[in-house]
Amino acid sequence: MTHRYFIYLSFDGTRYHGWQVQPNGESVQAVLQRCLSTLLRANIEVTGAGRTDAGVHARTMVAHFDMPSAIDATNLAYKLNRMLPRDMAVSRVEEVDATLHARFSARKRTYRYFLHTQRDPFLRHYSLEMGYALNFNAMNQAASYLTQVQDFGAFCKTGADVKTTLCEVSEARWFEMEEGRWCFVISANRFLRNMVRAIVGTLIEVGRGRMSIEQFCQVVQSGSRSNAGESMPGKALFLWDIEY
Repeated sequence: MTHRYFIYLSFDGTRYHGWQVQPNGESVQAVLQRCLSTLLRANIEVTGAGRTDAGVHARTMVAHFDMPSAIDATNLAYKLNRMLPRDMAVSRVEEVDATLHARFSARKRTYRYFLHTQRDPFLRHYSLEMGYALNFNAMNQAASYLTQVQDFGAFCKTGADVKTTLCEVSEARWFEMEEGRWCFVISANRFLRNMVRAIVGTLIEVGRGRMSIEQFCQVVQSGSRSNAGESMPGKALFLWDIEY
C-alpha cells in the first residue's frame, strides 16, 4: 500500500533557480528532495503544485511524495525544519488520500505581486520600486478584463512547452496595502510560465498611460507575447495560496 504525504512549505526564492530541479543551478525542489532522502533513508522525489521561476518566492507551496509504509508526519516536519536552509520552512506534513496530486488536484492558485512608489531600502528585495506615478484605477479596469477571457497566450513565455494557453482567472485586482505600497492579487485554476510577471508589466503600461484599456484588451485578444509589456522582476512575486 502506497502512503502519500503532502508537504506545506514556504521559501525565499532569492538564491534559487526556481522550484524545479535544474542542471546548472540550485532549486527548491532539489534541496527538499536531498533533505527528505537523508531523513527517510530512501531516494525521495517530490512533485510540486507548480513551477516558480528563478527568484520567485512562495508563502505557500505544496508538494507530495510517496512511501511504501506509514511515517510519523509531525516528526518529519520537525526534522525537516532542523535540516533545511534558513530560507525554507515547512509548516506541516500530512498523509493524504493516495489519489490526491499536489499539482493536478489543485483547484485554485493565488499569486501576489508587490510594488512601492516611494523609495524604501527595506522593501527592495521583495517589492518593485516604481519611480513614476501610476493610475491604479485604470490598471484595475484593465485587470478586470482578465476574468472575462480564457486564452492567455499573450502572457506566456515564448517557446514555453505548454499544451494549452487556456486558464480560468477568478480574481485580478490591485489594492493599496498602505500609502505608497500596492499589491496585485490574481487567482486562477492554472498559470502559464511567466504569466503573472507579464500581466503586471502590461498593466504598468496602462498605469503609465502608455497603453489604453482598449489596447490592453486587444493585446489579450491577440494571443501574441510580443504585443504585451515586459516581464517584471521575479523578486516581488509570491505564490501566495493553493486550494484543493
